Amino acid sequence: MSAFNALALAAMLMASPALTATALAEPMLVMVEQPGCVYCERWDHEIGPAYPKTDEGKFAPLLRADLREAPPEGITYARRVLFTPTFVLIENGQEQARIEGYPGEDFFWPLLTKLLEDHTDFNPASGTDTVKN
Repeated sequence: MSAFNALALAAMLMASPALTATALAEPMLVMVEQPGCVYCERWDHEIGPAYPKTDEGKFAPLLRADLREAPPEGITYARRVLFTPTFVLIENGQEQARIEGYPGEDFFWPLLTKLLEDHTDFNPASGTDTVKN
């Protein structure tokens, strides 16, 4: 997990116990990565800047985690993460589903949208295209 994400999560969790439960109840997408991962770098370049601007990114904000560290505090994976990047959909602190690997931007968006539709109450805005870089 980057130092910034770790500090932001720690500050959020210390702010209020009620906030902790509320924050972890909301869907989030944990991107498990590691230094030197070329597919993580591709995702950062192709998807990263646009992600928070999309319906998907607003619905499930991104939290980064390092493969070699434990899951972020308050989060439980259903099974060990072996590949980077792995995108883990979290709700109520528990893994709901995951995408292992990065198949490129043309496949990532439909996979993510389907994942959110199948495992949450996500309903993408009809008739709008995904924001791209």
